[in-house]
Amino acid sequence: MRRIALAISAVCLSVSGVAAADDPVAVRKAIMQANAASAGLAGAMMKGELDYNPAIAKAAILTLNASAKSFGDFFPEGSGDGDTTAAPAVWEDAEGFQAALDKYMTDTAAAVEASGKDGPADLAAFQAAIGPVLGNCRSCHENFRVQNN
Repeated sequence: MRRIALAISAVCLSVSGVAAADDPVAVRKAIMQANAASAGLAGAMMKGELDYNPAIAKAAILTLNASAKSFGDFFPEGSGDGDTTAAPAVWEDAEGFQAALDKYMTDTAAAVEASGKDGPADLAAFQAAIGPVLGNCRSCHENFRVQNN
């Protein structure tokens, strides 16, 4: 479990290194890698593939919350070209995209609050806290990401 927590930490730290590169697409990708690691960890615990650990659950929630607070800053006009899977809808439906980001921020903040200081008490509490957050991920990918079939 320490390896998983260290992997999440390493990915999160890579976001700060990429941010210095002044490339919004690269930063978005780094944030999404951190999200994917946290979502994968959450999914593994929810499926019983990984024993539930409240500290690791809290780390996953905190990572998703940190990304929610910063993610929207890395979609400036004109950053939809090149090596990105951001769909044109991000800019064509800017209000809808902002609403999705706002919901993500609200739900991750609620998950942080629900998880307390030491993380959700048990798997059921974790599932209740993280469920809406992961629903946001799915919804945003369906609406604002280019689908690679």
